[in-house]
Amino acid sequence: MNTAEVVIIGAGVIGCSIGYHLAKMGCPGIAIFEKNLIGSGSTERCAGGIRQQFSTEANIKLSVESVRFFERFEEEIGSPADFRQHGYLILATTEEELAIFAQSVALQRSLGVKTELVTPQEARKIIPALNVRDVLGATYCPTDGYADPYSVVQGFASAARRLGVKIYQETEVTGIQQAGRAWHITTTRDDFQSPTVVIATGAWSGQVGKMIGVDIPVRPSRRHIFVTEPLSQIAKNSPMVVEFQNGFWFRREGQALIFGMRNPNEPESFDTSVDWGFLPIIGEAACRRLPFLEEVGVGRAQAGLHEDTPDANAIIGEVPDMAGLYLACGFSGHGFMHSPAVGRMVAELILGRLAASELSPFGLERFKLRIYQEERCFI
Repeated sequence: MNTAEVVIIGAGVIGCSIGYHLAKMGCPGIAIFEKNLIGSGSTERCAGGIRQQFSTEANIKLSVESVRFFERFEEEIGSPADFRQHGYLILATTEEELAIFAQSVALQRSLGVKTELVTPQEARKIIPALNVRDVLGATYCPTDGYADPYSVVQGFASAARRLGVKIYQETEVTGIQQAGRAWHITTTRDDFQSPTVVIATGAWSGQVGKMIGVDIPVRPSRRHIFVTEPLSQIAKNSPMVVEFQNGFWFRREGQALIFGMRNPNEPESFDTSVDWGFLPIIGEAACRRLPFLEEVGVGRAQAGLHEDTPDANAIIGEVPDMAGLYLACGFSGHGFMHSPAVGRMVAELILGRLAASELSPFGLERFKLRIYQEERCFI
């Protein structure tokens, strides 16, 4: 029987960040299991957005800490993250949205985030090609931005390995059982025993929870990213733009524009194939916001999974009545951007350096007790 001090299931950006931070804090014997390859789940298929524009204090604080980490990522990790602080511009098209924006901006600014409410005309100055005829206002934060998901997850993984973390790729966890004060983990490679297990399996966390009878309310939701042909109408240093009402977003990537939008009517599934039938729907939203796109072709597309929860907030912390079992999942599209702060906090929680109360807004028990604050800035 192999032993480990901490077993982390999932080598996406969250699992690798937790492994890195644990090792940095001096924790020995860390093993990460990944059924495919490092970052091959949702991480490699995300848009890489990093924003501080949230509606809850807990999420804003995670973002503020993470932005600071991304700013010094290369110094800390030893490899670049390609973090581009070109900002986020979020558009409101209804009076209700505008009221939510005003409340959120006030909270963000009270926590040190330099978000501003801007007029439609000011929004168009930032993105001259933008159609703002139906826009009532917008929020803009210049210190938001986006990074390269592949570089970030590989950076965390490499740094973790240098500190002694073992990452077992193509090793699927097939069983988890409580064995006294320890956990018995069965994998396709070998069996392991550990006093501490972290479930960081993204959209698949609900399935992993079923192995041990834990209800983890995570809904897998397919999200597309479409990539245009090369274009010049949007400047390379333009912010990421989000239309709040329908979740349509776009940003520059290399010579092209990438864009996506949620499909609230799509049933829950683990399907990551590209639904080209969705292109006319998202294309209509794209051309309405950026009319010049009617003359621009789409070169390729990809689809990945969100891990959505009922309140659009992550599930972080120890499972009640199951000592040594921790969750770090359900990020509802915010996992990549929050990975530095979450890695640090989960590591400190495991090592007894952080009180569980510090993570109470993200505790699993909130769903049973029905006491939670919904994240309204959900995209």
